[in-house]
Amino acid sequence: MSEGKPIVGLRDIHYAILSSDGVDGTEYETPKRIVGGINVSITPTVNDSTLYADDGPSENDASLGEIGVALNTKGLPKEAQADLLGHKVNSDGVLVKSTNDQAPYVALGFRSLLSGGGYRYVWLYKGRFRPQEQNYQTKGENIEYQTPTINATFVRRESDDQWQAVVDQNDPDIAPGVIENWFNEVYEEASEV
Repeated sequence: MSEGKPIVGLRDIHYAILSSDGVDGTEYETPKRIVGGINVSITPTVNDSTLYADDGPSENDASLGEIGVALNTKGLPKEAQADLLGHKVNSDGVLVKSTNDQAPYVALGFRSLLSGGGYRYVWLYKGRFRPQEQNYQTKGENIEYQTPTINATFVRRESDDQWQAVVDQNDPDIAPGVIENWFNEVYEEASEV
């Protein structure tokens, strides 16, 4: 990644439903775009333990736990809500939510502008979103936009223990085609022969 370059933007949020994840590999459906990204917050949980011996800390180890993700958008279309939360859009075009809805595992991808030019590209590999809090407020003298935030918990993939892929566009070591194909399908490492 580009050292010392802060990120200054967010755009091109995509998600892809995870079709399968097991010892034989991982498969995703074709990514779909969500227009109007405002914020993506990624919060990994690190489980940390220290062993004390001879009256002081002697060993320390840490492991990655679940990864919390909050996705805030200008709006979340009913089709995306149905895909991400397991709801359905009925034949009348109405989004119908049931207590029996099961959110599927999905991948979440986006890009963020780097200070000085170029983009950082990200895929989070396996997570489930939860129904979002809904707030409705009357319009007063000052307009206050109400934008949906939807939360998810991401975990490692069963197939390879990976949870995220990140690349900076200006990195000279990037293989040809990686950036151009980033949103055509969920990024996977090239298999080594």
